[in-house]
Amino acid sequence: MKKLPNHVAIIMDGNSRWAQKKDLNKEKGHKAGVKKARLAVEFFLENGIRELTLFAFSTENWGRQKKEVNALMKLFLEAINEQTPDLIKNKVKLNFIGEISRFDKILIKQIKKSQENTSKYNSKMNLNIAISYGGRWDLEQALKKIIDDILKETIKIRNLNEDLISNYLSTSQIKDPDMIIRSGGEKRISNFFLWQAAYSEIYFSDKLWPDFNEKDFKKALNEFSTRKRKFGVKTGI
Repeated sequence: MKKLPNHVAIIMDGNSRWAQKKDLNKEKGHKAGVKKARLAVEFFLENGIRELTLFAFSTENWGRQKKEVNALMKLFLEAINEQTPDLIKNKVKLNFIGEISRFDKILIKQIKKSQENTSKYNSKMNLNIAISYGGRWDLEQALKKIIDDILKETIKIRNLNEDLISNYLSTSQIKDPDMIIRSGGEKRISNFFLWQAAYSEIYFSDKLWPDFNEKDFKKALNEFSTRKRKFGVKTGI
């Protein structure tokens, strides 16, 4: 049987460039990207992947033009409203990671509602949406909490180790990704899972995210199945 990852994370890159190539506005590119995100959920659910994380909006994305950010916020709200019923139908648990407090009250309310409504059953897959998320932000907020607990004497410095740090990250309830897929041709992590990606297999594709299809996902899984994961252990040559 082909070896499959338990947790796949995707950096969905290339929406704006896809729109530019087609002489469309950026909003249409992002809408096309949302459709491919839905396809990704359907594909990986059908293929037995237990955990899927989609990197939808980074902390750096707040620096984009206000018009584009506002359009993205509207699109996020629409996508959550439209897709939550299907997630419930397919028993997918929805989870959001990131600095959610930066969003407006309406979006925050819908995020909490969707998380609650998809947590009432034994899930077939956990879907994590990294939104207003950054790897450096995650480490920063974890460090602040650790220092606070040390000052409160809840924990002791001598007990500080990798496991304890992981427990303070926003992904404390999520296993590290076995595989990270990045579309769009760039070959970097771009402040995604800086701690969690230590031993992830990374798969880069030149295809822009809205051009992705099932064959591309299959190709990535096939590539994963051929890799020998060593986790830093010397196995010899």
